[in-house]
Amino acid sequence: MTEITLKTNMGTFVGNEHEEAYEFLNVRFARAGRFEYSELINEYDNVDATKMGNSCPQYRQYYIDLKNPERLFYHREFREGLEFNYDEDCLNLNIYTPKNARNCPVIIFFHGGGFNSGSNAEEPFRGFELAKKGLITVFANYRVGVLGYFCHEEIQKKYGRNGNFGLDDQLQAIKWVKKHIAEFGGDNNNITIQGQSAGAIQVQYHCLNHDNDGLFNRAFMMSGGGMFPKFALPKKAEDTYEYWHEMMDYAECRTFEEFRNADIMKLHAAYEVIRKMRKDSTYNMMPVVDGYLLKDDIDKLIADPLKIDYMIGYTNNDLYAPIMAYIGNKFAKDNGAYVYYFDIDQPGDENGAFHSCDLRYVFGRLDNSWRPFRERDREVSRQMMSYLTNFANNGDPNGEGLPEWKKMDKDNDKALCFTLEKTDMGKASYVKLAKNMLTKGGPKA
Repeated sequence: MTEITLKTNMGTFVGNEHEEAYEFLNVRFARAGRFEYSELINEYDNVDATKMGNSCPQYRQYYIDLKNPERLFYHREFREGLEFNYDEDCLNLNIYTPKNARNCPVIIFFHGGGFNSGSNAEEPFRGFELAKKGLITVFANYRVGVLGYFCHEEIQKKYGRNGNFGLDDQLQAIKWVKKHIAEFGGDNNNITIQGQSAGAIQVQYHCLNHDNDGLFNRAFMMSGGGMFPKFALPKKAEDTYEYWHEMMDYAECRTFEEFRNADIMKLHAAYEVIRKMRKDSTYNMMPVVDGYLLKDDIDKLIADPLKIDYMIGYTNNDLYAPIMAYIGNKFAKDNGAYVYYFDIDQPGDENGAFHSCDLRYVFGRLDNSWRPFRERDREVSRQMMSYLTNFANNGDPNGEGLPEWKKMDKDNDKALCFTLEKTDMGKASYVKLAKNMLTKGGPKA
């Protein structure tokens, strides 16, 4: 690996030159103080873009807890052997481009992590294989947990809006890419936003805000597309105040300013207490209806999403798999989306096609896993990357040599099914989905 120097109107970036792609890491797209909305960075000096940047501080930084089977499972899948640096200066992009890129379609990817964790430095998030297919891939960091979703009266008083720092960071990343990706060889009029799990849910939220019309052309939601049940819908910002005041009490902070200036460890120690004391932490630590990014209740907004191209996917042992399938299919039928059902149990254990397993296939990272993948897995990975490439190019995943993929709509209730035997149009087995959820549950070590 050697270095590549890219001179742009913004400044000079020194990245990594690989065999068939350029890699620019830790490109800071915005800056923000704690509990402040981020501001774009548009001018740079000589930028060392050869190493991964900071990840947002998060509870697992301090409470690794690998005795927890689920924590150990995902650590082994996506984090083992990698180093992560955590700092509140964490708003950065990792950009992968073909060599001599010119007017390439662009994908902006937002990681998952239950709104409280995650990083663009995790193992599957590399764009080398998609660069070979002519795509530019941008993996964006955003604030998570208390730093990403804290709500308070003082924030409302200062900004006239509240919370949603993480969701706003994502929007700023999209705006940065729209403004500057041509400097890296991208087509800023051909942008797909993509996310998985919490990242996919937030991608959908961007698609429900008509202020974003024209910022991107397509959306791809993995394990997070559709309208969620009532218990998981965003609350109004003011309805979370009681939760956050209780967390401030656990942090021994009497005022907003004390909490804003407290040591980050103190914030996460308070979260560790409150998440054990209350069962509703997940539903308070997520995007809220703020009248700005989410202008109304989601069950109202979802009736009128942006008129763009959509692709949705879910797996046979997804989180709440039957619900994930139902809501994804419902959104697809209403909006004419391409839907896939990933039905390939992963080799190496008994967890089926667990939540997030399809990430390695989409980004071509099977060979970087401990799992004994088969030739069929590699064939499916090649298919998924080709479908994504075609979709990013023109909104239609179909192409030469690929099984036909029809949109799901009012006249078609079938999804593209990836199985060990074949890839073709079929129906997801809700019986199997329910059985997996009841018998296998979440991943186990």
